[in-house]
Amino acid sequence: MIPIVRSLLETDLYKFTMWQALLHSHPSAHTEYEFLCRNTPAFPLSELKDEVERQLDHLCSMTFADDELAYLRTLRFMKSDFVDFLTVFRFQRKFIKVDCTGDTLTIRASGPQVHVTGFEIFVLYIVSELYFRRSDQAEALAEGRRRLDAKLAALTAFAAQPEKKHPFELSDFGLRRRFSGAWHDEVVYRLATEAAPYFKGTSNVYLAKRFALVPIGTMAHEYMQSFQAFGVRLRDFQKAALEGWVQEYRGDLGTALTDVVGMDSFLSDFDLYFAKLFDGLRHDSGDPVAWGEKALAHYTSLRIDANTKRLVFSDGLDLNKALNLHRHFGNRIMTAFGIGTNLTNDMGPTPLNLVMKLVSCNGQSVAKLSDSPGKTMCRDETFLAYLRQVFHHPQAPQT
Repeated sequence: MIPIVRSLLETDLYKFTMWQALLHSHPSAHTEYEFLCRNTPAFPLSELKDEVERQLDHLCSMTFADDELAYLRTLRFMKSDFVDFLTVFRFQRKFIKVDCTGDTLTIRASGPQVHVTGFEIFVLYIVSELYFRRSDQAEALAEGRRRLDAKLAALTAFAAQPEKKHPFELSDFGLRRRFSGAWHDEVVYRLATEAAPYFKGTSNVYLAKRFALVPIGTMAHEYMQSFQAFGVRLRDFQKAALEGWVQEYRGDLGTALTDVVGMDSFLSDFDLYFAKLFDGLRHDSGDPVAWGEKALAHYTSLRIDANTKRLVFSDGLDLNKALNLHRHFGNRIMTAFGIGTNLTNDMGPTPLNLVMKLVSCNGQSVAKLSDSPGKTMCRDETFLAYLRQVFHHPQAPQT
């Protein structure tokens, strides 16, 4: 077996930041995560079951190396007691199960949240890399390099255009659905060396350490969703989650995720207090222009100069979309763009649309109400209907 996971650092930064916050605030929470492929693969993913099992066995044998822990200690928002916890941490194989339902690969992680939250990113890129190992590697790499050359050329052409008030900033968010680890290395290295004015970092902590880049990330949906089951009134879960984040990081990592129950419901909770404390907002579903205009109008209503804030776009971006969004917003607010699959798996074959989402916490269903059809994931229709009612969120159209 050729191991896919090279280091326990090779996960997205926000897994560490959420992990630390939840360990400090709710260390006894019990959660369940489910894997899902949202599109149709070229062959049944059930064929990968045995290989996934072996890769997870390898993952559960790994520990953090001393130099990796030392690197985490250099990040000022990582607290010493959390890194001390990681010195003895090891993934427990008993908390994750792999099975098949017909042609469907099922993966479920269930156990204490501080022991199972970290599985997500590893599971996703293990499945993705195993899947693409069956493709024509030489042909895919040749096409990937051709497309990467075109992206770098587009950035060079963009540099010749008149500058906006705020600069264009690009980061790699492509770990979870990448083609392979070797290709991810190549993409990030070339961006770092050939697109330096625009390329600001990567969500992949292992590559940030390896290439001396800035690790990028704050929070994901699971952090916010967990608060739906943490004993606060459901209507107040977003405010409780944001307040918990503020108390944990006290000015660091100040980008808030807005689409757990939709942008409109988020803004109703994102009052002057939070708008001043957080540096900006992250978009992950719905129309990005409409979302950005709502954010700008909200800052205006609070009499906050939007030029002091930042909009981070991360939903299914490619470079052209990112450049167009910057052209639209770049004179009015700072922007940043996290491009994922279209950087690390733009090789010709269709990438897998893989997710592994939190579905329950402390024995209670949790959910997100996405602003995009097809992104809502919840197995409890009664809770989902109640959540929609509480937040006046419309039923998504059937697709």
